[in-house]
Amino acid sequence: MTEYNAVERAHMARALALAERGLFTATPNPRVGCVIVNGGEVIGEGFHERAGEPHAEANALEDARRRGRDPRGSTLFVTLEPCNHHGRTPPCVDAILAAGITRVVAAMRDPNPAAARGGERLRATGVRVDFGLMEAEARELNVGYIGRMARGTPWVRLKIAASIDGRTALANGSSQWITGQEARADGHAWRARACAVLTGVGTILRDDPQLTVRAVATSRQPLRVVIDRHADTPVDARVLSGDGAVLLVTGGPRNPAWPPNIEMLALPDPGGRVDLPGLMGILGRRGVNELHVEAGARLNGALLKAGLVDELLLYIAPSVLGDPARGMFELPAPLTSLSERAPLAWRAVDRIGPDLRLIARIVRVLDR
Repeated sequence: MTEYNAVERAHMARALALAERGLFTATPNPRVGCVIVNGGEVIGEGFHERAGEPHAEANALEDARRRGRDPRGSTLFVTLEPCNHHGRTPPCVDAILAAGITRVVAAMRDPNPAAARGGERLRATGVRVDFGLMEAEARELNVGYIGRMARGTPWVRLKIAASIDGRTALANGSSQWITGQEARADGHAWRARACAVLTGVGTILRDDPQLTVRAVATSRQPLRVVIDRHADTPVDARVLSGDGAVLLVTGGPRNPAWPPNIEMLALPDPGGRVDLPGLMGILGRRGVNELHVEAGARLNGALLKAGLVDELLLYIAPSVLGDPARGMFELPAPLTSLSERAPLAWRAVDRIGPDLRLIARIVRVLDR
């Protein structure tokens, strides 16, 4: 295994910071950053901003040329293995070879079979290629992309705002606002990084949300997906207007009142409900890396019971609502044993204004 020094770690840390600049825009491509170093000096930097535009390596090489620097003999630090296929842009391997780069340090291999094996091609031409520097950080940055490549479905993140006793709304449905303004703004940042935002028709009927990103500056709006078994979304619902595409997923026929430009998908399961696992596969094929869920307890419970949830993004307010206020998860059937509970692993606990933000991940059987 290659041993890396502090200077090399600093260059990769910079590449990761550059990659984060594509956090809201790179989808469905991975977020990638690149730093080119020659003689201990950074001569070029770049990141991938959006699909169809140059990749991080190409942007870093162009930056070096703008600075009047020759990249021949340089080391290229990149957060993901350089691609080796013709997509909407040429292979990054071609650009690296043409530039005369002599060493590539990649944080991780590319899990996309169509783009992978760039490292092997570079090595075959005499370029030194090393993997694994700050790999954990690189994987975390592209957790959705990696998951979609591995299993064909998005990384599903449930965002929930609740009181300290786990209540998300009063018994009459009132929920605006349990948490403070800072937590709501932070939630928009997580919404902005997602490829799609999902909710249920109950939330549409009760709260009439737009589900757009407004508190964060971004040039892209995520796809808005509504689970609507009986096609009950009103034609004047705010989710049907505004920027960004909308997908209404039903268990039966289309509502004839819906505008013809609104996309609908009939996806019933054998019981006439929406086929949630099937929907995840469809969203994966549409390039959805991260799916951000802002729904009620019933849909949250259905997703959890179906084993489709990867991560919980919880905002906990310093307040108590008590029974019979609504909880976070309404499971299709009550648990009869503690062995049936969904185990979690804490990822982070942070103070956001007066509230707490808790991030936890579902512990799969294979992860234990």
